[in-house]
Amino acid sequence: MAPAVHQVLATLGYGDAIGHEVVGIQRVLRDAGHESDIFVETADPRLEDLTVDFRELPDASHPDNILIHHFSIGSRASRIAYALPDRMVLVYHNITPPQYFVDVHPLLVQLCFLGRRELGFYASRCDLALGDSEFNRQELEAAGFPHTGVLPVVPGFAHLAVPADARQAGSFDDEWVNLLFVGRIIPNKRIEDLIRWFHAYKRWFNPRSRLLLVGAQGGFERYLAMLHRFMATLGVADVHFLGQLSNEELVAYYEVADVFLCASEHEGFCVPLMEAFHMGVPVIAYAATAVPATMDGAGVLVTDKNPVDVAALIHEIATNDALADRIVCGQDAALARLEARDFRGTLLRFIDQVRARPRLPHPPTAFDFWDQVALAEELEEIRMYRPAAYQALPKEEERIEGAEGSEGAEGPNMKSATADNVR
Repeated sequence: MAPAVHQVLATLGYGDAIGHEVVGIQRVLRDAGHESDIFVETADPRLEDLTVDFRELPDASHPDNILIHHFSIGSRASRIAYALPDRMVLVYHNITPPQYFVDVHPLLVQLCFLGRRELGFYASRCDLALGDSEFNRQELEAAGFPHTGVLPVVPGFAHLAVPADARQAGSFDDEWVNLLFVGRIIPNKRIEDLIRWFHAYKRWFNPRSRLLLVGAQGGFERYLAMLHRFMATLGVADVHFLGQLSNEELVAYYEVADVFLCASEHEGFCVPLMEAFHMGVPVIAYAATAVPATMDGAGVLVTDKNPVDVAALIHEIATNDALADRIVCGQDAALARLEARDFRGTLLRFIDQVRARPRLPHPPTAFDFWDQVALAEELEEIRMYRPAAYQALPKEEERIEGAEGSEGAEGPNMKSATADNVR
């Protein structure tokens, strides 16, 4: 009988690359006869019916089961999975180095640091560790995972097979040149470099041009304010921050785009590049991390971010239809190679490999791990439903002074209950 193969991750997002992959994996596993659920801490409301609360994972656990653990940033769901007897396959989606968020998002600095540190603890826990790109696989190997592989991202484009909603984008469908970026407005995407490129292009080559920036901005309002201040200093106009769009609106912006730009310095794969390929938009991208492998010889890669040089490239593509057509033709070929990959066969072969290997000894967990988990849940429930109770806690300075004079005075807390005691 085929074992259950469940997936566990912190959150299931709508319309993002990880969400598409998780749902695709479940579809393959169920078609192959495996029981397969998706255990999460949180999910987009549009996807909640596809998920199970991670706190039910211990009840579903069995030594013969396999857990596919999607690791991005450490989470309570991750630590529960670590402690269970099930075999584990880790799928690594990469963690952005924390230095990108210094002075922009202090909490994310901490989470990314802890996540990267925590990754190494899973090397002795996992029967197999998979990157969704060769770049990510190499990071796993460097982190000490003995058995690694690549489970390729094969993006689905059903979300782009919808009628375009041009109520917004239609106002940009004119004789001007539209430069498009799609992705979250976060520091590792180097939006400031896109603005530098655009400023040089608009000033030296084509004043009738605009930069369209599509992507969620939530949580990075400080970075967004920095970008606006930067634009004011440069004196650049016609930069449009459009936020997160519906699929229909996104299609419309791809349709009015003349060139797609990417200046990102850290990517585990970068699905929007493939979306631009699919939509027939010529791509110029900075050759960093996984981007060259994702582009697979197509589009235009730049290794120097000199704004005038990139602006000249943009101008050549925007004014030379034959060149743009050759670039798009190369992108079509690269996309065809990507879509020809046997995702289903590769995934099922990895599952068979894990089943055939001798079982690894389970690394130790703290003797009171499950007690600490229960305590953390109680504290979380108080935080959510009785937040006023926390107003009775002493100030941080007072607790530190008390701890100095009394061994054990600190007591358990949610951080230690859900993180340190797993080790």
